[in-house]
Amino acid sequence: MNKVILMGRLTKDPELRYTSNNTPVCTFTLAVDRRFKGQGEEKKADFIQVVTWRHNAEFVSKYFSKGRMIAVSGSIQTRSWDGQDGQRRYATEVVADETYFADSKKDDTSTQSDEPEGFMPVDEDDEAVDDLPF
Repeated sequence: MNKVILMGRLTKDPELRYTSNNTPVCTFTLAVDRRFKGQGEEKKADFIQVVTWRHNAEFVSKYFSKGRMIAVSGSIQTRSWDGQDGQRRYATEVVADETYFADSKKDDTSTQSDEPEGFMPVDEDDEAVDDLPF
């Protein structure tokens, strides 16, 4: 079974290209934090190359940008080619079949409230507080 699920931040804006037969392909690098760190060490991250195709490629290119948190599901794939210098090159990458938003949508307005929508702060000295059932 070859199944990969990752969540991390984009290290730069996704790059959308089209193949010779006009199929969209999007590549990006995902910085995935490691779960554990050694004592006295800073957190480490792995930088994983991801590629996605067709509709999903256009979706990622349109809605994601550097720094955004993204979750991907897919498989690991390896490929090889001969470089311009004649040397054999290898790449291991994740082919993402599914992509998901993994952080809240960035709010472009300059004012943000700490209170969830539909709630308001209550002053404990307010007489209405005595009427609350808890």
